[in-house]
Amino acid sequence: MLKQSTDVIVKALKEKGLRVTPQRYAVYANLRNRADHPTVEQILKDLNQDLPISSQATIYSSLQALRDVGLVREVLLEEGVSRYDANVSPHHHFRCDCCGDITDIPWHSLPELSLESLPPGLHAQTYEVTVKGLCEPCYRHSLSASG
Repeated sequence: MLKQSTDVIVKALKEKGLRVTPQRYAVYANLRNRADHPTVEQILKDLNQDLPISSQATIYSSLQALRDVGLVREVLLEEGVSRYDANVSPHHHFRCDCCGDITDIPWHSLPELSLESLPPGLHAQTYEVTVKGLCEPCYRHSLSASG
C-alpha cells in the first residue's frame, strides 16, 4: 500500500514537470496524508520529528513549486497565516472559532453563488466560502461550561 502511495506521489510530481527531490516528495507526501491544513512551521516540525532533514526555507520553496504547478493550494483563513492543502478540488472550509480546527466542506454542500450579482466593475473568476463557528467538541464544551 505504501508503495502505491509512493508511486502516486512520484507520478503526480513528474506529470506536473517537477523534479522529484527528497524535499518536494516529503512535503507533498506529508500534505497528502493530512487534512488539517498545516502551516509551514507545522510541516517542518512534522518532517523533522525524527531526524532533521529540512529547513524552513526549503519547505517554503517546495510549497511554492507545488503550488505553482497546482498540486497544493495556499489557504488563507486567518490574518497573516498561510496554510496548505493537497486537496485542490473545489471545496469550502469551516474554521472553529474556539480551537482553530479547519474542516473541508464539499463544494456541493452549499448553494451556488451567483457571481453575476457583484457590484459593477468586479469580475469574479471563482470563489470559496469560509464558514466560521464551533466544531462539535467545542460546542459541547461551551454548553457544559455555561450550564
